[in-house]
Amino acid sequence: MEIISCHAARCCYVLDFRGVNHLSTRRSKLPILRGERFFYILSEPGSASSRYSRVDSLRSMRLHQHRRSGRVYSRDKYEHAGSSVVAETSNSYILDGEEGGSSVSDGVRSIPKVSIPSLPDGGNGDGVDFISSRFWEWKLKLIVHYDTSGSENTDSPPVLFLPGFGVGSFHYEKQLKDLGRDYKVWALDFLGQGMSLPVEDPTLQSQDREKGSLDGETSVWGFGDESKTWAEELVFSVDLWRDQVRCFIQEVIKEPVYLVGNSLGGFVALYFAACHPEWVKGVTLLNATPFWGFLPNRERSPRLSRLFPWAGTFPLPSSLKKFIEILWQKISDPRSVTEILKQVYADHTTDVDEVYSRIVETTRHPAAAASFASIIFAPQGRLTFEENLDRCRMNKTPICLMYGKDDPWVRPVWGLQVKRRVPDAPYYEISPAGHCPHDEVPEVVNFLLRGWIRNLESDGSAMLPLLDGESSEHGVCKDLEFTREGSRRSVQVQFYGSKLSVWNWLNYQLKALFI
Repeated sequence: MEIISCHAARCCYVLDFRGVNHLSTRRSKLPILRGERFFYILSEPGSASSRYSRVDSLRSMRLHQHRRSGRVYSRDKYEHAGSSVVAETSNSYILDGEEGGSSVSDGVRSIPKVSIPSLPDGGNGDGVDFISSRFWEWKLKLIVHYDTSGSENTDSPPVLFLPGFGVGSFHYEKQLKDLGRDYKVWALDFLGQGMSLPVEDPTLQSQDREKGSLDGETSVWGFGDESKTWAEELVFSVDLWRDQVRCFIQEVIKEPVYLVGNSLGGFVALYFAACHPEWVKGVTLLNATPFWGFLPNRERSPRLSRLFPWAGTFPLPSSLKKFIEILWQKISDPRSVTEILKQVYADHTTDVDEVYSRIVETTRHPAAAASFASIIFAPQGRLTFEENLDRCRMNKTPICLMYGKDDPWVRPVWGLQVKRRVPDAPYYEISPAGHCPHDEVPEVVNFLLRGWIRNLESDGSAMLPLLDGESSEHGVCKDLEFTREGSRRSVQVQFYGSKLSVWNWLNYQLKALFI
C-alpha cells in the first residue's frame, strides 16, 4: 500500500494498492459501522470506479485521523467517482501499516512514521489566513495590542494564545495563519511586553531637568521622581496579566475560550483558568514555567513582603536605577538576544530572524527598560502553580501538555510533574524541540492542538492524537513526518495518555455501533 499524494491545508490522499494480494478477501472482514463516519478511498488498478471501505480503529487495519472540525464528506458524494477523486479536507488519514508495503497481513502492524499536514504556504496562496493587528484600550493609558485571525469562523470555538517572557503575539504567527482557517484565533501582548508598552512616560520629574538615559543619548521613561496619577498602582505582575486576560475575553472575545500559553504565558493561562473557570474551555501548556516572581505576595506573606519596600511600581527607586541600567544594557544587547535564542531553540536551522528583529525592536522602546524592571521585581501571584493545577483539576478544566524535550530551562521533569498532578491530562513530549515548540515545530503543535480541541468538542467521540489501544502509563512513541520548504522532516513525539481516557473512547465507540 502506498500513499501517493498528501497536500497540506486541503489535504488529498490517494491510496495505491498495486501489489496487494487477496485484497477482496481482506476487505470482506472489515466492519461496517453505523452512524456518521469518515471514510477513505481505495483505488484498484483496472477498476472502473473507486471502491469505498469504512475502517474501525479497533480492528486489524486502524485508521488514524486528523479531521477538520465540523466538516464531513459523505460516501454518497463520491458514489460515481473515478480513481482520481480524493477527499477534499485538511484531515490526515494514515493507515496502520508501513508505506510501500506489498501485502496486507492479518496481524497488526505498527507505523514507524505518521504523516501530518504541513503549514500552509502563503507564497503560493495556499489557504493562509489573514492576520489582523489591533489595539484595545483596557484602562486609561493602558493600550493592549493583539493579533487575530479566523473571524469568519463564527461557528468554531475561539482559541487565545498567551506569549512567553520578552516576546509578544508575533511569536504565534504560525498558529494564527494555520489555525485561523478552522478557528477564531487571538494572540495577546501582555502589558509591559511586545506592543503593549506604555504610550507615555508613567513618571514625572519633580525638578526642571531632562530625563535620565541609559546611554547618555536616548531618553527613557519610568526613571522620573514620581508616578503619574494613572500609574500610581501600576506593576506588571501575573495578577495584572490575569486580570488583563479576563477583561480581554469578556470585552473582546465575549465567550469561553481555549487558552494556549508558552512559558510565562502557560503560567498565566493556568492562573486565569484556576480563578475564572467559567471562561475557559480548556488549557494547553507549552513548556509552561512552574513558578514566576521572586518577591513575596503581599496578601500571602504580608510580614515578609515588608522586607522588600519596592515591588515593581513606578517610579523606580533611585537606589536601584544604576543597577537596572547596567542589567538592561546587558539583557537588551543584540548579542545577548542571539545567545538566548540559540539556547531555547533545539534545532538551529529554524529561522528566527523575524523573532530576533521583533525582540530587538521592542527593546528600543523608551518604556522598555522600566517595564522590564517592573516585571522582574513584581511580586508573585496570589496562587502558586501547584495550587492553580489543583483548582483546575477540582473544576474539571481540561488540560493538555505539550513540552519540548530539549528545553534547557523548563526540563521535561517539570512537564511530567504536571502530568502526575493531573493524570487525566494528555502529555506530548516533542523532540527535537526546545523551549518554544510552537515556533520550532509548529506543524506538530498545530496538529496536536487541533486533535485535542476536536476531542473535547466531540465529547470524546474523536480520538486524541496518537492515542490507540496500546496506550499505557509508559506512553507511546511516534515519528511525525511533515514537509517544510520542500524537504521531508521527522519529529519524535512521546505520548502519555491515561487508561481512563482510552476506556472512555472505547466505550463511546462501542455504543456508537448500536445507535
